[in-house]
Amino acid sequence: MMKVLKWLDEHFEEYILIALSIFTVFVIFSQVVMRYVFNSSLSWSEEIARYGFIWLIYIGVSYGVKRRKHLRVDALTMLFEEKGTAVIKMIANILFLIFALVVAYYGVDIVTKITRESAALQIPMEYVYASLAFGMILTSIRLIQNIILDYRTIQDADRKNEDNEVGGRTP
Repeated sequence: MMKVLKWLDEHFEEYILIALSIFTVFVIFSQVVMRYVFNSSLSWSEEIARYGFIWLIYIGVSYGVKRRKHLRVDALTMLFEEKGTAVIKMIANILFLIFALVVAYYGVDIVTKITRESAALQIPMEYVYASLAFGMILTSIRLIQNIILDYRTIQDADRKNEDNEVGGRTP
């Protein structure tokens, strides 16, 4: 069971993003072939590709947070050493977590109120709008993991400082 959880923690977003990318490219490619080779078109291809892309974006946010590749301004962190940088990152992650939780809350609220179906596919739009809530909940989990890692970095820096002071050296 632990191996499965570890694998999911390391690869969950990656495989979903790969599958959604392949799906979206395949659908768009099929539409291009249908239009230019067979002089016909698929009425549903643009819609399903758009919905796949929307899911790809929100899961991609979580993947970016997991890999710590999300947008940030790091000019302030360059002024500090390891502990100061970790504190700033932790504060930024806490603020981002608050934002993600608010968006997830309202995303779930929207999903519960949607009653429409998509135009071409006639699928419930809740599935499309759920991407926002799902992506932000997944992002929140990744942010909590990052906050814990930053907290451990701060503790390690404190231990190093204590060890240096006990040994008679100051940093």
